[in-house]
Amino acid sequence: MGFPEFSTERLSLTAMSDKDTEQILELFSNPLVTEYYDLETLTGLDQASKIIRLFNARFEEKLGIRWAIRLKNSDRLIGTCGFNSWNVAMRSAVIGYDLMPDYWNQGYMTEALKSIVHIAFSGELPCSTIHRIQADVVEGNTASCSVLANVGFKLEGIRRQSGYWKESYHDLKCFGLLSSDGYTS
Repeated sequence: MGFPEFSTERLSLTAMSDKDTEQILELFSNPLVTEYYDLETLTGLDQASKIIRLFNARFEEKLGIRWAIRLKNSDRLIGTCGFNSWNVAMRSAVIGYDLMPDYWNQGYMTEALKSIVHIAFSGELPCSTIHRIQADVVEGNTASCSVLANVGFKLEGIRRQSGYWKESYHDLKCFGLLSSDGYTS
């Protein structure tokens, strides 16, 4: 199966390539984007290229998938979203996403996530049908919590000091969405 690409009302979700290096650098060099991220703020094109290769390798190795989120009318990359990992045996996946601040609070991420959740639950991914999708959000990231609630995720609890990056432990809010939750896109 090739890389699945599709469109929503306002967006195109596609594979990333070397042509996206400058926009990936723009995205991940913004401290507002990386504030709650387990990624240091980028400083160079070589780091952006490495991230693109990492995202694409996950798909090639059947470990996960990450889409470029593009404005449909301009093909401009405004963020990324996808499943950082999936477990075929457990029929579960972990979702992740990011968006350039100029596009916050306009419903773009909710639109993108609803689409990839639908694809995961309908069996259109190369990993088989997913039953459970999990999201982990750093305490304090209220915008991310709102997006997940808009998509239908339920807060399941807080995993204390479950994350460690940027030389700190982080409490993570664990959200889950089940195909049996009656999800419809």
